[in-house]
Amino acid sequence: MCTKACRVRSPLRNNWEVAVSKPLDVLLITPPSRVQVYQELSRDFAAIEPPVWSGLIATFLRQHSCSVAILDAEAEGLNHQQTADRIAAIAPRLAVFVIYGQQPSASTQCMPAGRKVCEILTALADIPTLVMGTHPSALPKRTLLEEPYTYVCQGEGPATILGLVIALRAPQHSLREVPGLWHMEKGVPVGNAPAQLLTNLDREVPGQAWDLLDMTRYRAHNWHCFGNLEARAPYASLQTSLGCPFTCSFCCINSPFGTPMLRTWSPDNVIAQIDRLVRDYGVTNIKIPDEMFVLNRRHVIGICDRIIERGYRLNIWAYARVDTVQDEVLAKLARAGFTWLGLGIESGSQHVRDGVEKGRFVERDIVATVDKIRSYGIHVAANYIFGLPDDTMESMRATLDLALTLNTEWANFYCAMAYPGSPLYDLAKQKHWTLPDDEGGPGWIGYSQHAYECSPLPTDSLTATQVLAFRDRAFMEYFTHPDYLGMLRQTFGAQVATHVEGMCRHQVRRRHHDVVTDAVA
Repeated sequence: MCTKACRVRSPLRNNWEVAVSKPLDVLLITPPSRVQVYQELSRDFAAIEPPVWSGLIATFLRQHSCSVAILDAEAEGLNHQQTADRIAAIAPRLAVFVIYGQQPSASTQCMPAGRKVCEILTALADIPTLVMGTHPSALPKRTLLEEPYTYVCQGEGPATILGLVIALRAPQHSLREVPGLWHMEKGVPVGNAPAQLLTNLDREVPGQAWDLLDMTRYRAHNWHCFGNLEARAPYASLQTSLGCPFTCSFCCINSPFGTPMLRTWSPDNVIAQIDRLVRDYGVTNIKIPDEMFVLNRRHVIGICDRIIERGYRLNIWAYARVDTVQDEVLAKLARAGFTWLGLGIESGSQHVRDGVEKGRFVERDIVATVDKIRSYGIHVAANYIFGLPDDTMESMRATLDLALTLNTEWANFYCAMAYPGSPLYDLAKQKHWTLPDDEGGPGWIGYSQHAYECSPLPTDSLTATQVLAFRDRAFMEYFTHPDYLGMLRQTFGAQVATHVEGMCRHQVRRRHHDVVTDAVA
């Protein structure tokens, strides 16, 4: 084990300082993937989000007397070589690669960046590495066999990392005793029984370790700040619950948790974290990344009441469902500074929604819910998916027509992706549908919605190229539509409409499109 001095980042300066003479126990790493994942959109339009899971795990480890630091290569603008050099210079007892995307369920697209950094690091230093996240939890054995990491975590992570640190400190401890750990023994992959889920979040993980980050480096999505495009930073992502009780077949969010359930931090705990963000870091732009925030009425209203009592002027967005919003809750959300709700509409076809177990609501319910949310002065970021298993060209057009009719302040257009850990991944394997990680495919980066290598799921009647081409045309049709741009001018002003027009000039390149063009030529 290396005994170099530990270097930790000062949140007030850009340099690294020698802090202690003994090795750092754990370095939590966010590898640099944003440019590959978002292409040109990464420069001005995509968010730079603080690493939520790293912050939570750092707090957990500190409570168990572990020394810990966070290296966010995304926020610092480091490339793969620079990230590996930094890790080698710090020389932690354990380097943990935390693989999560800006969408909690979409971590697969970030795997290539972690792999590249780890490969470089392995050539530089003998530092044990562990990878954790939604993707490794879904495919732990495959990850151990195919990726360059020493260890793989299956599960939510804190207990596994702590157990591994204890084993690395005292070699007499068997790796077999570390819950949720996958490792190699005599060339054979071995997986231990999973760790128990955290049960008392307030006590076990009372908050994120924001003091380990330079909070000025983080910025909100462009649409989140349509009310003031010049004020996208600072920015924070604040978890108030873990897991999701729903079982949508395209989602893999519960892969690290093993069961569809919801655990929450108390409203008192959440407001204490908001107090710290506002008072210590000047943060007013906040994302609630919970897979489903507007669900537990008591939880939501409890948080809102505490924000309202303090009189903060916040700009918050969170996720909701068509069938979970109520007037009393919306009134509280609006008063507390929730300016946006992300709404999972997914498809304009009831048949297609039924096929992915999205819930029983019809188009008039969707229209009524959007109207109700907007009547409280809350903007809607609607989410749509093209290429779900029962989709046809006609049903995808119906989805786009519904989006144009609703004309929400923002819309996310996605292709269906069979993320590892989702029921849709298992279905795709059963049907022998082509996946990005199949032989000859682009690999894990193909699961990125905005990457050049994007390779969405085909259906029984549509090819992946057709789905992707429709999605990209739909994006342009929506965001250049006169009704949409007119709504933006009326709601936010001419500057925002001009901003969106500029965004549309940054069209992402697609491997699928280039292949078709080359074939025609």
